[in-house]
Amino acid sequence: MAFMDKIVINGGNRLTGKIDISGAKNAALAIVPAAILTKEICRIENLPDISDVSIMLKILNTLGAHVRMINRNTVEIDARNVQFYTVPYEQTKHLRASYYFIGALLGRFGKAHVAMPGGCNFGGVRPIDQHVKGFESLGAKVSIEENAIVNAEADTLFGSAIYLDTVSVGATINIMLAAVRAKGLTVIENAAKEPHIVDLANFLNSMGADVRGAGTDVIKIHGVEEMHGCSYSIIPDQIEAGTYMVAAAAAGGDVLINNVIPKHMESITAKLIECGIEVEEFDDSILIKSDHRPTRCNIKTMPHPGFPTDMQPQMAVLLSIAEGTSIINESVWDSRFRYVEQLAHMGACIKVDGKIAVIEGVEHLKGAPVKADDLRAGAAMIIAGLVASGTTEVENVVYIDRGYEDIVGKLAGVGADIRRVRITDPESRIQIS
Repeated sequence: MAFMDKIVINGGNRLTGKIDISGAKNAALAIVPAAILTKEICRIENLPDISDVSIMLKILNTLGAHVRMINRNTVEIDARNVQFYTVPYEQTKHLRASYYFIGALLGRFGKAHVAMPGGCNFGGVRPIDQHVKGFESLGAKVSIEENAIVNAEADTLFGSAIYLDTVSVGATINIMLAAVRAKGLTVIENAAKEPHIVDLANFLNSMGADVRGAGTDVIKIHGVEEMHGCSYSIIPDQIEAGTYMVAAAAAGGDVLINNVIPKHMESITAKLIECGIEVEEFDDSILIKSDHRPTRCNIKTMPHPGFPTDMQPQMAVLLSIAEGTSIINESVWDSRFRYVEQLAHMGACIKVDGKIAVIEGVEHLKGAPVKADDLRAGAAMIIAGLVASGTTEVENVVYIDRGYEDIVGKLAGVGADIRRVRITDPESRIQIS
């Protein structure tokens, strides 16, 4: 019998207490496949317990790696017996980051046979042209075969100068994974600068790589012949932290967001302050205080250090109850405003024209049955449920599980009336799981 879950929220509770932030999803999804690059053991700590990471570990296991979970957030990966370099669509279809196995396998074996990935759909297939450009610059022959399988091969990888036509986090990471084992110097220009790019570079350097400039738009990589094992702890998740910051700002209350790097949160913090929310920074935590209706602000999503596109839906919920009219300009992904239809069911007043959303703030949202259209839209629906009057039921929680570790438990811990329920059949009654 098939099961599916909902998240049920009775809104209106103020949030008070502390929320501990898990390891960064986007860093973990790059670091896990990077363990292929050595024949020694890598111990990875602060690994988020989310479905995306679980899928990546299963792919590693299928390729021949020995994966041992020490606890829910620590894993040891022994890739010495990896002999396969093929990852089928059945394993890649659930998440976009599976394409990082192309770079990692190419770096280790000079061969990669990986099906095109899935993940959240923001309008059509996410292009990998910049990835291909990078691999070809390193000397690989790349072809897209039947059933959208990427085949990359190289007798030897050679360092090269690579200019990315657009700032691409995925392409930057994939090129880094291949280039660390290439002969000579690789220079990636117009590279992405996100915190998880820096975290991957630090992990690779802990394995004996020579990566410099991560966090700037020029990354230089001196290839090495061998890499060794290491022990490494993943950085806190910037987007998870931002999600709870916005949740506290929207629902009202006094919440300490713990285990964060405040420097990573600056663009989000600035917008919350602009909305009249009280934000206090400490060494590794941020305090959010909110006791009144937020004020309007305008947002344009940009690559780091700009406002992250992954925080756009959550911020839209806050602005939907703010005083005045706000404008969001989505400059990163097409079709990211699909969640607006769900917020409209709850009484939000949002008009979308292409990549622009105009939000007329209303005093109250009302509970309604809604669904998660993607990972961050799902988080936005939960925030909307926290601030709405009445009951909100969020479906498609499988999307939320991809990127948030125990979101229900963390919010319940600060006073939210929220629970996860299991449904055995759409027509049957709800059963608490």
